[in-house]
Amino acid sequence: MKVKSLVLAALTSTLLVTGATAAELKVGYVNTQRIFRDAPAAQKAAKKLESEFAKRDQDLQRMAKQLQGLQENLEKNSVTMAESDRRAKEKEFGELSREFQRRQREFREDLNLRQNEENAAVIEKANRAIKQIAETDKFDLILQDVVWVSPRLDITERVIKALAEGK
Repeated sequence: MKVKSLVLAALTSTLLVTGATAAELKVGYVNTQRIFRDAPAAQKAAKKLESEFAKRDQDLQRMAKQLQGLQENLEKNSVTMAESDRRAKEKEFGELSREFQRRQREFREDLNLRQNEENAAVIEKANRAIKQIAETDKFDLILQDVVWVSPRLDITERVIKALAEGK
């Protein structure tokens, strides 16, 4: 019982001290998801990745159609095919399927790696803009990715504008 009272007293005194200084605290909030969606640097990075990986994506789509055609051919004609032809087609299908899965896995890994690189560059630019805004407007604390925040604390639009201006 005494321990609970001591803990409660300590929490109460901490809250009172914090409450007195919180009135002087200037807080802002930045929505990083919105920056990745709306900031010109993020949109430019997305277009860059799209063009960089477009050919490989098209190749994978062609390969997927080829696999689908082989599978349909096997399903439709396997009963009427000679045993050796059927085995050859099944072998071809299996090899193509493994090759497709390997290429698809490599594509995803390469894309994820490049997305992480581009996102890191966007975050770096955004952090510089956030720091500049914080110093200019004398913010004490700027938060990212919170559960809920009052719209009056949201400075995301200012960060996006700063990124658009190249700051």
